[in-house]
Formats: sequence, C-alpha cells, structure tokens
Amino acid sequence: MRFSLAFRPRLLDALRGYSRSRWMADLGAGVTVGIVALPLAMAFAIASGLKPEAGLWTAIIGGFLVALLGGTNVQIGGPAGAFIVIVYGIVERYGVANLLISTACAGVLLFLLGMFKLGSLVRFVPVSIVIGFTNGIAVLIGLSQLKDWMGLAIDKMPGNFFSQVHTLALHIDSFNPHALALGAACLGGLFLWPRLFVQGSPVLRVAEGHTVRRFARIPAPVVALVTLTVLARWLEMPVETIGTRFGGIPQEPPAFALPDFSWDTVRLLVTPTVTIALLGSIESLLCARVADQVATDPHYRKHDPNQELMAQGVANFVVPFFGGMPVTGTIARTVTNLRAGATSPIAGMVHAATLAVIVLVASPLALHIPLAVLAGILLHVAWNMGEWHEFARLKHFSNHYRLLMLGTFFLTVVFDLTVAVEVGLVLSCVLFVRRMSALFRAERVPASTPAAQDAQGLALEPGPRPHMAWHLHGALFFGAAAKIDPIVQAVEAGPEGPEVVLDARDLFALDTTGLEGLEQILKAVGQRGGVLWVVDAQEQPRSLMERSGFSARLENQNAAQTAGAAASRPVHSPSSAETPG
Repeated sequence: MRFSLAFRPRLLDALRGYSRSRWMADLGAGVTVGIVALPLAMAFAIASGLKPEAGLWTAIIGGFLVALLGGTNVQIGGPAGAFIVIVYGIVERYGVANLLISTACAGVLLFLLGMFKLGSLVRFVPVSIVIGFTNGIAVLIGLSQLKDWMGLAIDKMPGNFFSQVHTLALHIDSFNPHALALGAACLGGLFLWPRLFVQGSPVLRVAEGHTVRRFARIPAPVVALVTLTVLARWLEMPVETIGTRFGGIPQEPPAFALPDFSWDTVRLLVTPTVTIALLGSIESLLCARVADQVATDPHYRKHDPNQELMAQGVANFVVPFFGGMPVTGTIARTVTNLRAGATSPIAGMVHAATLAVIVLVASPLALHIPLAVLAGILLHVAWNMGEWHEFARLKHFSNHYRLLMLGTFFLTVVFDLTVAVEVGLVLSCVLFVRRMSALFRAERVPASTPAAQDAQGLALEPGPRPHMAWHLHGALFFGAAAKIDPIVQAVEAGPEGPEVVLDARDLFALDTTGLEGLEQILKAVGQRGGVLWVVDAQEQPRSLMERSGFSARLENQNAAQTAGAAASRPVHSPSSAETPG
C-alpha cells in the first residue's frame, strides 16, 4: 500500500494550451448537460425521500467540485439513480440528519481511499457483481416510482421490496387516470423521441432543414418535462405537483449548516457510511472507465482513479453542509457531456453554473411540474440503467458467473446493496479458490519418459535407486494442498530408498499451506531412506522455499541420505539448456 499527498486535479493539465475553440465547445456541452441534469436532479431527490432542492444543489455544488478537483476530463458529478434506493432506506431508518452525517463520513472515507492509492482496488469487484446489483437497483427504482406514476393514494412507501409490492397491491384501485396518462405519455415520449430523428426516419424525410435538426438536439427529458407540464396546467389536471407536495423550490442558495455530530452517532452509522462510499467509488470509477472508452477527442487523457476518488470525497464531505445528498459520477450525463463536445473539466463547471442560474431565476416555474412526469423520467432511467440483455446471455457463461450475478441481483432486490455486495464478494472469493484448486494437478511421470530419465541422472548415490517422479501444474496453495496427499501415500507405500523427483517448471505459485505439503513429502521420503529433488522451480516458489528454510532442510536430508556424496542441487532455476523451447 502506497501513501501519497499528491493532489493534482486534471483541470491543471487540461488548461495547458486551452484555446477559444475548446472554450466554446465546453460552454455548449456544459449548458446542454446542465439542462439535462435539471429534471434528473429533482427526480432523484424526490424519489430518495428528500426535497427537490436537495438534488438540485447537490448537482450544483457537488458537480462543480468534482469537475474542479477530479481526475477525469469530462466527468459530471451529482445525484445518481443508483443512490435512490440507498438514500431512501437511510432516510427511512436513520432520518435526514443522519443521512447528512453518513454522507460526510463517506466523503472522508473516499478521500482516504484515493490518498492511499486504492482506486485500482475497485476494479477487483467482478463484473458479474456490478451487473447484478445494477439490475437490482434498477428494479427497485422502477418499483418505487409506480406510486407517483399511477397517482396512487399512498402517504409513504415502505423501504423494502415485499412491503412495497404489498402496499402497491392494496392501493392499486386508487390510481389517478390523469396522472397515469401523463406518466405513460412521458415514458412513451422518452422512448420515441430519439427514434424520430435517426438517419432515414420519416420525420427527417418529410421535414428538411437545419431547424428540425437543431430541435432534435433538445434532450428528451426536457421536452417531456416542459410539454407535459404545460399540458397539465392548461387542462387543469387534478394531479400532484412539486408545489402541492413540497410548496415549491426556494429561490436562494441553501444556508451553510453543521449537522449535529457525535462519535456515538457515527458508530451507529458505519453501515450506511460504508455503503455510500462503496457505491460512490464503484459508480464514479465505472463512469470514468466508460468515458475513457467513448472519448475520441485528441486532448482527452485516461482518468486518474485516485485523484477522482479524492475529488468525490471532497464533494461528499462538503455537500451535506448545504443539505445535499451523496455525489457520484453519472454515466448518462457524462456520456451526454462527451457527445456534446466537451474537452475539459470546464464543461462540468459550466454545467453546475447553468443549473445554478436556472434554480435562482426560474425555480417558481417548477411548482407546476407533475410528479407523474418525474416518475416517468425515472422509469426511463431505470430501464436504461439495467443491463437486461445480460440475463439472456447467462446461458453462455459458467455456473460460477450465473451464481454471482443472479445471487447479487436477488440479494439487492430482497435485502439491500450492502448485503448483496458483501455476499457477492465472499462468494466470488470462494468460487475463485475452488476454480484455482481445480486447475492444480500432480501428474505421475512414467519412468520410461525422457523427463524421468533426465531426473534419474540427478542421483548421487552409487548404484540405482527406485525412481518416482511427478510433474506439478498450476498453483499449490491452501485450496489445492490436499492434492499432494496421493504423492505422500505413494512414497509411503513404495519401495525403500526411493529417488523422488518433483518437476516444478509449471508450478507458478506456492503458499505456506502448499509448502507444508512439500514438507510432508520430504518427511515421507526421509522416512523411506530416499532423496527428494524439486527441479526447475520458478521464481516465486523457489523464493518461498529458500526463505522458509525448506531448501536447506532438503539439501541436508539428501546429503545425509547419500552418505557424504557431492553437494546436491535440490532447487534450481532452469538453465538455458533446460528451459522448454
């Protein structure tokens, strides 16, 4: 583990040679993403059990800090759909004040992860676990939005899956047809809008010109939000809006306030703190990797995972003091930023400024936004968030992969993300040990083979000895140590004074448990009055045998058994002549 106080935001490098053309590209991209983030930030906060301004100012303050201090060129930070289920559960169980403390503590943890250069460890989470909990969160987001999407008369949704299903079933007859119509129109429009302007679509064939193409660039959530809000207001539909539920959005910045902090409270919040930090690190670095794959700009550089984690830590530490929710990298907005032409973190800062201007100037207009429309936007987010095609592809993968993915998926849905990831990681380790142990084998080498004949030439005692040889393949570690037992049994049941050869050229790893297995072979050979050779050992096994004293014990026993014969070579590296071609 390395420790470093190096803190170098990507912005410092991106500003070298910064030109007016890049500024214009970043300005356009930032404004575009800011408009896209407006409905999403409100929807994420409301779905999480918070007020809409909590999501907006999280996107503004957190998004600005992530862009200013982060380790990527185009990362857009803010509230994310993946956090909806987590935040809702924390608010329901611990309250909003403790959510703020958990988020700030998670920020400290994220900063420490980056400072100790542990960003690369996030890549050790198997992709099957990531897909499993992502799909599980998408299901929970969709389920949680059915209440507002259908306009059901439910005061408060419970936090767990089965209670939510039961509550929805009890109140299904209370649906509001106006809300359902708006929600269905929103969801259908979001799926249809991008398809209206693809190359060769009827819309483009009928309506030619730059105006239509410019119109097509307006983000679908913004179109749905504006048109359906105007429609609902014009028709005076009896649906719940932001104004009727929350009383509107304040038109001034939030006040800085310190939450009530005590170490006793922090000890009770260990689980939510770790959950926020874990999910935030995975989401942010996954988003950065996606950006690396999508980016084509010549000025783009691969992300720095440790710097990104430190920036996420700062953002999550600061945002709670303004009543915000957890911050992370957002894949959809980051990709939108890239496709809009962003070249540097300036675009992310412009995105935050755009949101701030909209909130400070036009927040009274948000009073009339129907919650059914925001629910429709989140249902679309949940659908795009899930990698549903992975379920169909399960038949092409191993049972280990299926168990990890489906297990994580069901645990996320039925319990929570923390349990799912913990069980998934433990299960992945167990399955990895099982698979690696299955790869190790010890093959008996017949005495007539060239390898056995070469090994016989190692004998130092005058006169032939009974010969026994094995070829070791793979990693000899605690999970495979039992496969050494047949060698011990064969030596114990074999002739007196054997010459036993272990060909270790294909043994690439050895641990202390495996070394104990070799000690058992050495002991059995010694009891039979024989000699043991471990030949062609690779660097790691040879180093462990030398450091543990096994090589010295092997040499001493062979010397004693050969009654003062010439010095032996029990463990040696393959020479150029011995190295397989």
